[in-house]
Amino acid sequence: MKLLSVTPAPHIWAKDDTQSIMRDVLIALAPAFIASIVIFGIQALLVTVVCVVAAVLSEFIFEKAVKRPVTISDLSAAVTGVLLSFCLPYDIPLWIAALGSVIAIVVVKQLFGGIGQNFANPAITARVVLLICGFNGAMTTFSIDGVSTATPLATGATNPGLATMFLGNHAGSLGETCALALIIGGIYLLVRKVITWHIPVAYIATVAVLSLIAQQDLSIQLLGGGLLLGAIFMATDYTTSPMTNVGKLIYGVGCGLLTMMIRLWGATPEGVSYAILLMNILTPHIDKLTKHKAFGGEKA
Repeated sequence: MKLLSVTPAPHIWAKDDTQSIMRDVLIALAPAFIASIVIFGIQALLVTVVCVVAAVLSEFIFEKAVKRPVTISDLSAAVTGVLLSFCLPYDIPLWIAALGSVIAIVVVKQLFGGIGQNFANPAITARVVLLICGFNGAMTTFSIDGVSTATPLATGATNPGLATMFLGNHAGSLGETCALALIIGGIYLLVRKVITWHIPVAYIATVAVLSLIAQQDLSIQLLGGGLLLGAIFMATDYTTSPMTNVGKLIYGVGCGLLTMMIRLWGATPEGVSYAILLMNILTPHIDKLTKHKAFGGEKA
């Protein structure tokens, strides 16, 4: 009888790898990237390029310095750079944008062991670090058509109109304003099975329900800040979100609850970044709570 070779799990082979997944994410981000240039002009392109170049160079230099295999070809650093740029105003000083990428890659990602080892989403964490390190003015000063103004969330009752909100011709970070472009990207990720519906739907639905309960303007709460960008592209990060579907639903609801708590009672009108970061920290506990029992095994 021929001997069988038993190897460790996983035993399911798939053609997807990190590079192909990150490539799909970049493709999904393309509509919002194009929309940012149309809405904010060439400066949006410069901010994105600076963030991506700084992220890729940071990863290359750090891995060379500590003699790790260079992983810039997996495109994860490029994705981090694009996501960070989408969280920034289009007219932010470029050196601050570059600093954010260095923080995201070196401090949040590489110092914790590289891709798959970071405890929180690098782009989200870098944005929060920049906010609390004295760059709040540069990070929260927005303009549209050359005129400084607040985001729809910050202005409260001032609603620029549903069409304007949906197409993105209002103040905000360069990658978060055009809801149409973000939804197109999200549909692409769902079709490609890069993400599942659980986190985005749970997150957005929770914000919608709480907005109605709190008698807030629903279109402003859903379209006037970073909710769609966060729900579709940030909260769904593989490393920092739960593995099970039940866990993803809990995580999404938690993100929604924290976002609305910060928006309604916090010192800042936007709570998406802080909410996702806090839920990233809770992800290991959610995984432990919702993990599947192995067939034939004892209940955990």
